[in-house]
Amino acid sequence: MKGGIKLLSKQLKRAFIQLDIDADSFEEAIEKSMLPLKEAAAVSQQYIDEVIKIYHETGPYIVLMRHVALPHAPGHFGAQKMAIGFTRLKRPIVSGNKDNDPVKFLFPLSAPDSHSHIALLSELADLLGNSDFLEEMALVKDADGFIAILEKYEGDQNV
Repeated sequence: MKGGIKLLSKQLKRAFIQLDIDADSFEEAIEKSMLPLKEAAAVSQQYIDEVIKIYHETGPYIVLMRHVALPHAPGHFGAQKMAIGFTRLKRPIVSGNKDNDPVKFLFPLSAPDSHSHIALLSELADLLGNSDFLEEMALVKDADGFIAILEKYEGDQNV
C-alpha cells in the first residue's frame, strides 16, 4: 500500500499507550494492557476475563511473534467499540510460547465484529515486520513519541 493507510495512528489513542509497565505474570500483563480500553468503555471486564480464560484454555495464542502479543477475544464477550492500545512492559514476561517468549510489547485489541479490524491488523503486521520500527518501539520515551513513530513507519509502507 503506497503511502500507508495510517489506520493505527488514527485508531490508537494516546490514552491507550502505556510505557514501562510492571507485571509479575502474563495474566497481569494482559489485564494491565487492557485497563485503558476498559476505562474508555471500549471493553468490559468480562472481555478482559475472557482473554485470560482463553489463554488458560488454549495457551499463548495471542503471542504473534517474538516479544509481541495481541490480547483479544471474540467481540460478543464485551468488545463495545473498536480500539487498540500499546503497552511496553518494564521487564519482559514469559507467556508459555517457547518460540516467541519473553513478551515485551502488547497491543490490546477490542473488535466488536469479525471484520472491521482486519485492515488495522494488516497494517500492524506490516509495521511489526520492520526491524527499524521494532527498535524504535523499544526505545520510545512517551505516548507522543510512539504516535510519531507510527506515523513515520505508516508513511514508509509500500506495496
